[in-house]
Amino acid sequence: MRTTTPNNSGLTAADLEKGWRALGLEEGMAVITHASLAGLGRVDGGAATVVESLRTVLGPTGTLVVPTFTWQVTDPDPDHLGIPDPDVIARRAAVPTFHCDLETTSMGAIPEAVRLLPESARSSHPQASVTAVGAQANDITSRQTLGFALGRTSPFGRLHDLGGHILLVGVGHDRNLFLHHAESLTANPRLKVRRFPRELDGERVWIETLDVGNDNGTYFPTIGREFEEQAGITEVMVGDAPCRLIPVQPLISFAVQRLTDLLAAEQAARQKTN
Repeated sequence: MRTTTPNNSGLTAADLEKGWRALGLEEGMAVITHASLAGLGRVDGGAATVVESLRTVLGPTGTLVVPTFTWQVTDPDPDHLGIPDPDVIARRAAVPTFHCDLETTSMGAIPEAVRLLPESARSSHPQASVTAVGAQANDITSRQTLGFALGRTSPFGRLHDLGGHILLVGVGHDRNLFLHHAESLTANPRLKVRRFPRELDGERVWIETLDVGNDNGTYFPTIGREFEEQAGITEVMVGDAPCRLIPVQPLISFAVQRLTDLLAAEQAARQKTN
């Protein structure tokens, strides 16, 4: 089912608030948003207006969360093993060490607008931080393990426990980070290695941890679509952007089982061909 909010020549905060309420956003919710500012069309005031409108609808008891990943904090030579040569040493030395004021590089204008709010709180993972603003911002961002950064002990696990929601604005489930959280809860997730520098007792060292691997559009879009069909999720056009509001807990229950089945079938097919 699809409903539509008017797309005027320039969306105002009031236009956006009307759209968020049509989606089902309410005061007091804890919401993580994956959003394309360009997808909305022209917004008067840009990303700051989008953030203002979301905070207005969520109210003083609500919390807005955004991903503020920092892909620049990563090993530029992950395949180089052993003692590095001078060129590798130089490239690794140029990688910044994470700090909470470090700019995001590829998450978009809306996450960066939230990060720049003086009252916002940011989790401490060097590559996979989130930033939150609102009543439960400090609670949500307070714990995040270095390994399996989107797993149980992370802002994603906390949002799940709080009965949070996911707001997709002009993007699909390939951008829905909670599906990585779901995969971390399966018995045999796909894995990758994270490497990043970290200050430890005044010394800069490189840390290596495991995390769930990238989906690259393999399963996540299908699982997201299946869940929306089963749950009767209503799509609302806000400006030019198709938007959906997804409840975290039922999505995770559905996605963990579907991913478990799909990954088991993938493994069985791989074994059959070997």
